[in-house]
Amino acid sequence: MRVLAIDPGTKRIGLAVSDPLGRIAQPLTQIPAEPAETLPGRLAQLAREVEAESMVVGLPRRMDGTSGPEAQAARELAARLRQATGLSVTLVDERLTSAAAEKALIAAGHRRRRRRELSDAVAAALILQTYLESHGRRG
Repeated sequence: MRVLAIDPGTKRIGLAVSDPLGRIAQPLTQIPAEPAETLPGRLAQLAREVEAESMVVGLPRRMDGTSGPEAQAARELAARLRQATGLSVTLVDERLTSAAAEKALIAAGHRRRRRRELSDAVAAALILQTYLESHGRRG
């Protein structure tokens, strides 16, 4: 069961996909967040291309667990994706995934420009791996 993960942002959307067995997350790509009105359709098309059977969307919470406008935007995106795809869309807490992605890319020796290109997709892969592990799908 392939799962598509989405790390929403205001400028870029990070994407990751699981292996066909739904056990291992892999960074996929990033796409522009704008135009916002076409985003659900673009993501629905991508879900079809990778043959995703479900989706996860990162839910940005504050460190104290409260929600801000970013979390509301993620909830709205998830609802629009459910409507556009007919797939199950789960929200997953994404606290600290961007920072963890950046640290991993620095440790791997990537330069700043390359880190910028990869960080959103790596953050999406971290969100997805968390989801897969919490649902007993360990790699």
